[in-house]
This record gives sequence, structure tokens and C-alpha cells, in this order.
Amino acid sequence: MTELGFTCLDVRPDPFAASPTLVFRLRLVEPEGNRVQAAVLRCQIRVEPRRRHYTSREAVLLGDLFGDPSRWGSTLTALQFANVSVTVPGFTGVTEVDVPVPVTYDLEVAAARYFAALDDGEIPLILLFSGTVFTRTPQGLSAGQVPWDREARHRLPVAVWRELMDHYFPGQGWLRLDRETLRELDRFKSARALPTWDETVRALLAQTREAAG
Repeated sequence: MTELGFTCLDVRPDPFAASPTLVFRLRLVEPEGNRVQAAVLRCQIRVEPRRRHYTSREAVLLGDLFGDPSRWGSTLTALQFANVSVTVPGFTGVTEVDVPVPVTYDLEVAAARYFAALDDGEIPLILLFSGTVFTRTPQGLSAGQVPWDREARHRLPVAVWRELMDHYFPGQGWLRLDRETLRELDRFKSARALPTWDETVRALLAQTREAAG
């Protein structure tokens, strides 16, 4: 085992990536004074929804994920956000490294639905580390595994996630629909000569409200 320590210093949007990407800034500490020749890390990132409070509006939007708030004592479980890998260059003592994490706006994905439901505040994350570390000691080069209990927590501002999404999809969101549902929507749109899909959905919502009285 190699006694590396991990801290998440910051998370920022990457404005130049081909698709929405958050960049996690990590600090790694090797406390025994050995030279780290390289490290191949795996990082699993989870959302910890129990670690924040929710407004009544947020609670309604989170109903699809966690059910009624009266049940949240048992349903408010961790959500998988990402699994990424990174190679850390050689260092002695302390180093910092950027970890790019692709982000989806597909609202069929639980983490994306969770992010989209939040109005403000912070998103509690936990980063779980594993991998292999190559160190140079007086006895020579050795390889060791990152201990299973290595982790770091970070509170990602909702504003940072929203800034990232607004950069790629300003004021928009995405829904995945069955092909036959799309054809039915297309027929509805064409029959009424509606110019956009947004107006098509708004027309359907207006019909629903009228039917409900």
C-alpha cells in the first residue's frame, strides 16, 4: 500500500472542451518522502444527497428520484456521477493535477436530473480513489496500490454546473424520447404548422391545462 493523501481543491468548467466537462483540481501528498515516479489513478465520483437541505420546490422536482420527502430517510441514497482515470507525473512530497470529468445533460441520467432540480447552494460530492503508484525508495523502484479508503469530499456550487451547461446549451435542456413518440409529436407539430419543438410541447401543455379545467 502507498500512503497517498488526496484533497479536492476546486472544480471549474472547461470552456474549450468538445463537450461539457468539469475540471477537478486535486492535491496529492506523499508523506514518507519517497519519490513518486508516476501514479495511475482511478476516481469514482458520487453525489451525497443527504449532505444538503432542499427547498420545497427542489423537493417536488426530486420526487422522481427519491419519492415523497417523508420517505427520504431511506431513499436519499448516493448517486453515481462519474468514473475517470488520470496519470499523475512524477513528484516528491506534494503535487497538483487536473482531472477532466465529462458531464451529461441527459435527464434520463440520475445525477443530471439531480443537478437540474437544484436552484442554488452546493452539490455534495465524494471522490473515491484507487490505482497504482510507482515510487522510488532506497531499495529501488516499487509499485503499490492506493489504499481502498482514500477519498476526498468537495461541495460543488450549483452555479458552476449551471455555468457549464449554459455555455454549451444556453437556456436549454434535453429529453430522450421513444422513436414512435417522436413521430406522434411530429404529426401533431405538422398538423398545426407549429414552427419549433418548443412551441409544440407548449401547445400540448396548454391542451392539458384546458382539459383539466
